[in-house]
Amino acid sequence: MDGLRDRARALFSVACTAADPARALEKALLRSPPEKPGKNGRYVVVSIGKAAAPMAERLLARLGGAPATALVVTNYENARDVANATVIAAGHPVPDENGRHGADEVIRRLSEATEQDSVIALISGGGSALLPAPVEGISLCHKAEVNRILLANGFEIGDVNLVRQHLSRLKGGGMLRYAEPAPVTAYILSDVIGDDLRVIASGPTVAPVGSRDEARDLLRRRGLWDRLPVSVQTHLVAPETPAPQVPSARNHLIGSNRISLEAVAESSSDLHGEIVSDSLTGDVAAAAARIVSAAKSTEDTGRKCLIFGGETAVTLKGSGRGGRNQELALRVAMTMPDIGRDWVFLSAGTDGRDGPTEAAGGIVDAGTVTRIRNAGADAEALLANNDSNAALAASGDLLITGATGTNVADVQILIIGTRA
Repeated sequence: MDGLRDRARALFSVACTAADPARALEKALLRSPPEKPGKNGRYVVVSIGKAAAPMAERLLARLGGAPATALVVTNYENARDVANATVIAAGHPVPDENGRHGADEVIRRLSEATEQDSVIALISGGGSALLPAPVEGISLCHKAEVNRILLANGFEIGDVNLVRQHLSRLKGGGMLRYAEPAPVTAYILSDVIGDDLRVIASGPTVAPVGSRDEARDLLRRRGLWDRLPVSVQTHLVAPETPAPQVPSARNHLIGSNRISLEAVAESSSDLHGEIVSDSLTGDVAAAAARIVSAAKSTEDTGRKCLIFGGETAVTLKGSGRGGRNQELALRVAMTMPDIGRDWVFLSAGTDGRDGPTEAAGGIVDAGTVTRIRNAGADAEALLANNDSNAALAASGDLLITGATGTNVADVQILIIGTRA
């Protein structure tokens, strides 16, 4: 069993390495270099997200000694000094005052860009929470409360960003409006299943997901309208002034969850690695059922590695701690029947962080529930309280990697051994 667990961890490391932001950016720069500044211009570099530091380092190295100004806004776990750049560390997933300062600095630098300059935006997952720039009349506290409500009620990322874009000055093409008339080239590392550029980091260099009316209707359909701060309600019901057309940008997708899944499949060829789904989204309980079903239907013909990728959603009903990956791992451990073969299941975020915890996710096996019980805990009760972190801590099944410096959503790996 230890061998299977070690292999699952190694394959997860392969997934993260395949999403290495510096390597992905290097390939993109060779293929599609940014527009050069005019005779009296400079490069204006804005790098945001969990992979902001390594992306900025690689870009600045490629620019050599060309005149440039660079700003990096990333989460605390991934923050480090970057030569020739200003680095601001900010809160994620809950926005904070440092993030507000970072957003103001982004706006200031973009607003100063001229048509002689060349703006380069480096965008990775987490950029939305890291750059809170509330519209007039909405406080940072109220904007953070909206974010908390959306995440606690199982909203998928596309719907979350539909709402957030209409509460922000930078999301939904906001960067382009501030940068005009300077040309903008964006290199984007996707943490979104389907790689919709409007959704990644809330689309600062593309058009919005939808209208203000659509955001308001969504919140009402989901029964959350009355829970919103009054300032947010007031903004969303106000007549929507037609915004100026979003300026164009050269947007380049440089990495994604699918690329990581393919790397895992290639590295598990001896286990007959197979990508079962690259769109494991929606309710975490339904996702667990899909994984268990796939395990039950696997033919008893030797070892097998089933690979999934996506981003599930958890509806909070309790007061416990955890994240979607830890809860998914716990649910699989609790519902997997005796299939007559050893198995190990890993679910983790490629950024190394699952919810407001220190864990990237969980790695479970057929003995997980027994270990929880032997530790004096009740798996059912902990799950009902959304306390997957405590449950997996009791069984010794938390996967802790530390910040990885990248973010391409979640990876799930199910390794099935030979007949026990």
